[in-house]
Amino acid sequence: MAKSIYISSAEGHSGKSTIALGALEALSHATPRVGVFRPIARSTVERDYVLEMLLDHDSVDLDYDDCLGVTYDDVRADPDAALGRIVERYKAVEARCDAVVVIGSDYTDVSSPAELAYNARIAANLGAPVLLVVGGRAQQGQSEQLGISTARTPDEVGQAVAVALQELAHERAELLAIVVNRADPERLDDVVAAARGAAEADRTRAGGPAASVPVWALPEDRFLIAPSVRGVMRSVGGELVEGDPALLTREVLGVVVAGMSMVNVLPRLQESAIVVIPADRTEVLLAALLAHASGTFPSLAGIVLNGGFELPESILRLMEGLGSTLPIITSDLGTYETAVRIMNTRGRLAADSQRRYDTALAMFERHVDTAELTRLLGVAKPTVVTPLMFEYGLVERARSGRRHIVLPEGDDDRVLRAAATVLSRGIADLTILGEEIEVRNRAIELGIDLRAAQVVSPFDAVLVHKFADEYARLRAHKGITYARAADTVTDISYFGTMMVHMGLADGMVSGAAHTTAHTIRPAFEIIKTRTGVSVVSSVFLMALADRVLVYGDCAVVPDPTVEQLADIAVSSAATAAQFGIDPRVAMLSYSTGESGSGADVEKVRAATALVRERAPQLLVEGPIQYDAAADAAVAAAKMPGSDVAGRATVFVFPDLNTGNNTYKAVQRSAGAVAIGPILQGLNKPINDLSRGALVDDIVNTIAITAIQAQGESAATDAEDAA
Repeated sequence: MAKSIYISSAEGHSGKSTIALGALEALSHATPRVGVFRPIARSTVERDYVLEMLLDHDSVDLDYDDCLGVTYDDVRADPDAALGRIVERYKAVEARCDAVVVIGSDYTDVSSPAELAYNARIAANLGAPVLLVVGGRAQQGQSEQLGISTARTPDEVGQAVAVALQELAHERAELLAIVVNRADPERLDDVVAAARGAAEADRTRAGGPAASVPVWALPEDRFLIAPSVRGVMRSVGGELVEGDPALLTREVLGVVVAGMSMVNVLPRLQESAIVVIPADRTEVLLAALLAHASGTFPSLAGIVLNGGFELPESILRLMEGLGSTLPIITSDLGTYETAVRIMNTRGRLAADSQRRYDTALAMFERHVDTAELTRLLGVAKPTVVTPLMFEYGLVERARSGRRHIVLPEGDDDRVLRAAATVLSRGIADLTILGEEIEVRNRAIELGIDLRAAQVVSPFDAVLVHKFADEYARLRAHKGITYARAADTVTDISYFGTMMVHMGLADGMVSGAAHTTAHTIRPAFEIIKTRTGVSVVSSVFLMALADRVLVYGDCAVVPDPTVEQLADIAVSSAATAAQFGIDPRVAMLSYSTGESGSGADVEKVRAATALVRERAPQLLVEGPIQYDAAADAAVAAAKMPGSDVAGRATVFVFPDLNTGNNTYKAVQRSAGAVAIGPILQGLNKPINDLSRGALVDDIVNTIAITAIQAQGESAATDAEDAA
């Protein structure tokens, strides 16, 4: 039976989706098959955006229709029949999962204890303990229509908890823990104490032990409750007519109704505001666009042109010449109706809003003890390691000893988005190369937070002088003069590599928009190889469905010599150990053991002997075919009694052609996640990205580089101690 958690609240707008996402993320790190279930949806016609967001999580492999119970209409018509249907559909999901996150109803009607009671009844019948979400803010009267709310005092939070617990107890639902969401950031400790006191008092009244109930509080965050430009467009029934669609995810932090002349509108513009402009006031539209582009006025989130008037061709041509990426939306509504709908637009937590998604996860991880949460649910330690679980392990290890990584490609949106994720999740400290005003303005346009990043120009006069002096010294034997060095180090790859070399950063990640050669050539010249290593090579961490393997070399050395092949094997084993993989090395060939001969086989045989000589403690076998290395049944027939055959974790390919094609075949045909290439053998970590790298790939590579830097620091400390 799957371990399940029922996330419910006593009222609407408590932010259950943030808690559900955090719980789903925590469970996905502890068990391989995680599901989600929505007992009550608003309708079967309009798709439930919370369920869609959770289903979009990498750990979930379920269809939308399978994860829905019933609608509100079904519950109103026959609550008992609806409950039976909910249990039936839930059991079908439970049978396919190790853990299930169940997210309760959204209080589409007026909030009342009756709705919580029905959720509690569902939880009791599903056998799922309740994670109770209590709102830290109270909405009152007409202010609710404008999205205005006030912080609850700790006593008011305690009272809300007490009322909710009575309903849970009445329906015999089990309480797992309490989360107070959107709480007053200045009084988190007091809020937690008040909620815990109410829970303990409730248990005492019920005659049970006054055991401590886990209580956590998450503070209010304006970006989580702010609507996105896309949400505004949906609310006004609008259409994007100009601008970058990628900027529709930006949060809207204010509304400016521009029903006046241009000179009066400009002083009223606000940072990240939506400006509502009648479509026939073209002079105000152009003024807003120019103000947004000027740098001396606030950066806008978007413009809504209301009234349904068509823009003159001359204005469209002028706008095209400005080259603005600011989203411009048209709506047929009048000014008043447009403003009211925008003010009533609520923020939605969605996977396509990176800042909101990252903020929600980071906040949950920061304020909720996820280890305690999974322990309470009784989730056993997994015997398999999924790609998602491995990636989480990388993030946790990087966090445990934060390092400083430089990202040279500050003009690439993927790099900026990855940087925002890295910073929000606390994975590493970052320096981004680029002109500061350009990088930060683009971050604002993308709706991502890079305030914690250092932005450095590769033309910074002080650093260029410092780097040129050092580079000229290092390359003096090649006839490099200071003047030539000063020109060379302004190249972003050289500049970033010099930062690592001179201790201004612990590692570098580049290559999203540049070739491998462009990224790693400076490392060969400046960072150089570690003592005892003759060649820089690479590995991919191949995350299969239930384990992680190491493939090397698949990216750097085309046709290694015997000595280089032995070096690759030793380095790959060390990299495997660094990432928690017990190294058992298979030196691959087209024959196994003594069964074949020929120059290629002899090269592998000689390299295997050299590995055994250099690292006698290392488990290594070769030459060996891939099937004998990976499959226990084949190994029993071809190489019985081997400590490596059938159990290999590190696969060393005889040449780049074989390695590169094999990793891509496994990646595409077996659905493996290929993490890398990870460069090995350098004195300090420099890693290359694929030019088709996704944001997640860049995040993983930054985490890997940070872990490598931790290893370099540990090795340096050990040498100093010796």
